[in-house]
Amino acid sequence: MAIQIKAPAFPESVADGEVAAWHKEEGESVKRDELIVEIETDKVVMEVVAPADGVIKKIHAGVGETIESEALLADLEEGAVAEAAPDTASTEAVSAAAESGGSSGEMGPAARQMIEEHKLDPAQITGTGKGGRITKEDVTAFIKARPATSPAPAAKESAAVVDVPSGPSGERVEKRVPMTRMRARIAERLLEATTSTAMLTTFNEVNMAPVMALRKKYKDQFERTHNGTRLGFMGFFVKAACEALKRYPAVNASIDGNDVVYHGYQDIGVAVSTDGGLVVPVLRDADFMSLADVEAAIVDLGTRAKANKLTIDDMTGGTFTVTNGGVFGSLLSTPILNPPQTGILGMHKIQERPMVVDGEVVVLPMMYLALSYDHRLIDGKTAVQYLVAVKDLIEDPARILLQL
Repeated sequence: MAIQIKAPAFPESVADGEVAAWHKEEGESVKRDELIVEIETDKVVMEVVAPADGVIKKIHAGVGETIESEALLADLEEGAVAEAAPDTASTEAVSAAAESGGSSGEMGPAARQMIEEHKLDPAQITGTGKGGRITKEDVTAFIKARPATSPAPAAKESAAVVDVPSGPSGERVEKRVPMTRMRARIAERLLEATTSTAMLTTFNEVNMAPVMALRKKYKDQFERTHNGTRLGFMGFFVKAACEALKRYPAVNASIDGNDVVYHGYQDIGVAVSTDGGLVVPVLRDADFMSLADVEAAIVDLGTRAKANKLTIDDMTGGTFTVTNGGVFGSLLSTPILNPPQTGILGMHKIQERPMVVDGEVVVLPMMYLALSYDHRLIDGKTAVQYLVAVKDLIEDPARILLQL
């Protein structure tokens, strides 16, 4: 029985998507719930799995093709088995590939994409597919075996970093690549934030010694008590941000036309850097979460973000955002608003600096804090008071527990 494999139903905020990669080819067998195709939208990468065991009979949407919600992707013949190549032909093809040190050069789109991404030489890969065809599994096996036979190339900082081709000395080389849908959407939203809001940033600095001492004293016990959850700095800042938002609700509000929407809850977006770009998954009702819950949720969201496992629901909403450029070494920056939110808190690198305390110069671990806000709604006085409230809570973390 033929089954139509369709794209997921996109929410209203997502107009269309793009076929990013096929993991199966026409004529290949699939197992139920096995990944067959990835759909990239401007927010997340969606995975489409096989609804049943069978064979992919026809692919209707190729890699790079733009599709709409619930578009037809492929036809699956349920219960069918892929036809095996004749033994003699298969043996001859594999033998010829082995003798020549490589394959026949034929490959499917999934294998071709992996070869291009890892910059491999197809001639070095032995194809075990029909007629010596290179399959995705062949490429994966070659990559795993490669370190044992040759030095692995230097790892790039990010898959998003483009490897610019080099040429002879003095030659001016360029490489043009299309933007991913996610990167294009990020660019659009950043431009929207700078042109449609009256964005301003206020700064302060916070003494991190109290939090660092608390963390050093209890981190081992915290990890044992909370099933391996580590005690980091983000949890303190998320909880401090929530407590300060209760005192200054305008920072937790949003503008909708000529109306101001005040939110009676704190859904905190946490900026996460991925190979595809910066994403902001949301902690729902963060004000009701314990410190351990916040830390565990941040780790979970970060792990799923890097594995392209976030859903649209994980990315939508949010009343305020916290971003930490300090993990990359940033000492000071001006974070950009995430509309329709009217505030974003920027954390930075902890740097030891000489500070004057009670008339004496002492060295303290200091962090610059930045609050970018929409001046259309939030006055400078409110913004400064909010940031000072966060500073006071971090410098005396017992206030977070006591809500002082």
